[in-house]
This record gives sequence, structure tokens and C-alpha cells, in this order.
Amino acid sequence: MRYYAFKQKLKTAGAFLIILILLPYVVTVFIHGAESKSNEIVFNVKVKVGNDGQIIEIPWETYLTGVLANEISWQEEEEFLRAQAVLIRTRLYQNLEESEDKVLAEGYLTELDVEQELGVAKGKEYYEKLMQAVTDTGNQVLFYEETYAWTPFHYASNGTTRSAQEVMGTEAYPYLLKKECPLDKGADKEIQITEVTYREVQKKCQSFLVAVSEENADKTYEFGDFEIISHDSSGYVMEMKIGDTVCTGDQFCDALSLPSSSFTLDENNGKLKITTVGRGHGIGMSQWTAHKMAEEGASYEEILQYFFEGTTLASGGEIFTKTE
Repeated sequence: MRYYAFKQKLKTAGAFLIILILLPYVVTVFIHGAESKSNEIVFNVKVKVGNDGQIIEIPWETYLTGVLANEISWQEEEEFLRAQAVLIRTRLYQNLEESEDKVLAEGYLTELDVEQELGVAKGKEYYEKLMQAVTDTGNQVLFYEETYAWTPFHYASNGTTRSAQEVMGTEAYPYLLKKECPLDKGADKEIQITEVTYREVQKKCQSFLVAVSEENADKTYEFGDFEIISHDSSGYVMEMKIGDTVCTGDQFCDALSLPSSSFTLDENNGKLKITTVGRGHGIGMSQWTAHKMAEEGASYEEILQYFFEGTTLASGGEIFTKTE
């Protein structure tokens, strides 16, 4: 009997010791969920999202997956998707930390949206692949000197991405350098031609055109009124002249909704003919080249380091710490 009682005490003591050892883990799981690694995400944390004038709450991983779906053109290379997920998470984390109301405003696609675009079977498979990219990259973001990096991206450059220092006129983003992207030459709709009437150009650019005298108010521009003054080192238009107005290539591009500010001007049948090369602003990551790099075996870490040279890939912390 004494031996049995002693044995029971040992069992009780052993069980108590196990509880003491496991208690911190149990408490952590209860509060934060099973994920504890710095590169994993916590599920079931909801974020506030502005939607059609209302604020709704949706799971963080659902929202991030939806933004990812909205920012790409159905590309499927896993390492590319992971790289893109990191760039978007970095931007959203920064937005949350800088926001007082913690409401996110980025557009996103639901799983149903993806299915309607691609068909039910393919849409479900693709959406799962996007969510997997979100899961695989956990809480990873890009930092530069202990602050969130600026993580712009575009569909395809004109063959070379742009230096942020040249475009922005600041040294705040030394990691956004010119990067050769010769594969962009083969991108979808890399070269596009837009023809507009001179009257339409005048109307769309009115907000930044120099006011003309009353006697010239009805005058319509001619081809001779347009001149490209300078380019940046990547071949994008920096400055141009429209009549008496000097504007930037980006201003002109935005006003006319051009695919790129890498363009040339000509005349055709009394209209202004604009030939653009590339799609997007040309700063940061070229999605086309990043996708091709992934096809050739590059990891998402290698893709990010190529386009954001000098940044650090690290955990940005759990999402619940950003929403409080």
C-alpha cells in the first residue's frame, strides 16, 4: 500500500510538472493561436476595411489575399506570388501603423470575384494558391534601416526600371535603383499607340496648362506646340513642353491615361500620335520580369533583393499588434 501510495504521488507530481512546463504554451495558443514562429501568420484576426462608403471587418488573411489578387494579372509562379505578397504586406502594415482609425482602403477581390473571372474550378485553385503565398511568407515585410521600405511595383518597364532618386528628386529611397529588365521587352502590350485630337489633349491637360490670353483662348494646339525636353537615364520622359507650359512626363501620362511615361510623339491624320513603351510608372519591381525570374528558378528572396537592393526581409510582427 505504501508503495502504491508513493507511486501515485509520483504520478501526480509528474503530471503537475508537465502542466507547469506546458502552461506558457497553452496560454500563448489560447490568446494568439497556434502560430508562434516569426514568419507565420495569426488567423482569425479581423481588420477594418472601407467598402462602398461603409466600414466592414474581414479576416486579415482574406483581405491580404484579396489585395494580392487585385494587384496581379493571373500570374501563377509561386515565388513571384510570394514576392508580391511581401510587397503588399509591407505597404499595408505601414498604412495601419500610420493610420489613426486603422481602416484600410485598398481594393480587393473576393474568392467569388476570382471564380467569376476564371471559372469556378480554376478560380478556386488559383485563390488557394494566392492564400498559400500569403501563408508561406507569414509576417515578412521589407525594411530599410529599421523603417518600412517603400515597395512600388508595376506591370512592365520599358526594359529598365527607374531610379527613385531621379524621378522623385530625393535620396530617401536609395534601394530603388535602375535595374535592367530586358525580358520586359516581351511583355503583353509592351508597345501601345494612342491617338488623340489636339483639342482633347488641351481639355485633359487643362489643370496644369499655363493660362492663355483671351485672344488665343479658342486656339487649338498643333504638333509644333509639343516638344519633349528631357528623359531620365532609363528613357522615361522627365520634362516636355505643351505650348507655353513645361510639365513632367508623368503629368502628361496621367492626364491622358497613358500606359507609361516612356513615350515618343508624332502626328498622324491631324492627331497627336503617342507611342508608349512599358506599362506602369517604372519604379520598383517589374511584375513581368519578377515572374520570369521565378520561372527560371529564382526564389522570392532573390527577386526582392534584385529590385529592392539593400533592404532587409524580416518579420513585421503579428497583425493584431497593428490593429490595436
